[in-house]
Amino acid sequence: MTLQAQPAHAVEAEPDPPYDWPDYVGTRLRHPKQPLVIVPHTLTELTGPAYGNGVVGELDADLSRQHEGEPQGQRMILEGRVLGSDGKPLRGQLVEIWQANAGGRYAHEVDRHPAPLDPNFSGAGRCLTDDEGRYRFVTIRPGSYPWENHPNAWRPAHIHFSLFGRAFTERLITQMYFPDDPLFPFDPIYNSVRDEQARRRLIASFELDLTVPNWAHGYRWDIVLGGRYGTPLEH
Repeated sequence: MTLQAQPAHAVEAEPDPPYDWPDYVGTRLRHPKQPLVIVPHTLTELTGPAYGNGVVGELDADLSRQHEGEPQGQRMILEGRVLGSDGKPLRGQLVEIWQANAGGRYAHEVDRHPAPLDPNFSGAGRCLTDDEGRYRFVTIRPGSYPWENHPNAWRPAHIHFSLFGRAFTERLITQMYFPDDPLFPFDPIYNSVRDEQARRRLIASFELDLTVPNWAHGYRWDIVLGGRYGTPLEH
């Protein structure tokens, strides 16, 4: 069976993916089967949660120094800003990431991809945004990996992001991708974001000014919590 690039579905484009996306097999089991019930927002949804910075350590944001040795792969610096729907920077935001190693394998017991584990790379980090809404990670560029969604299925290289925002209504879990990945046309998760402009907002840009000579590549990716130009969700 030859896998062809997936055509765009003939539906009105929206920035966020639908709960049920047939090409992404996992959504068949977890999307709501009944019409959604609208629950009015209360003080709980419109305020909090709030997180202090006492438990976030220096090495949490540098995934290349969390173990005794250095991890394998291309070292990279990832920077960006977290913005509200009004375009203003959000300070003190908890930004969490997790990813596969350079061989495309997660340090998780359920990952059975026959790529080698890296004893010096756990693949998880976190940081708090500064007064200008900036975050910064040092990590390793992840590899692509196979998954069982369809025959010969491979995920494009990506990093998972989690942000809580200023309120529960701004909660965001999503994925960041890398420029010009040849697997984009074949990935149902990436293509579940049906609006082309919204998909582009999931792709980081290579930035030479962030690149450190003889040491690391540099990428920039800004995150917008909510609004018309918000960063798309990962359902």
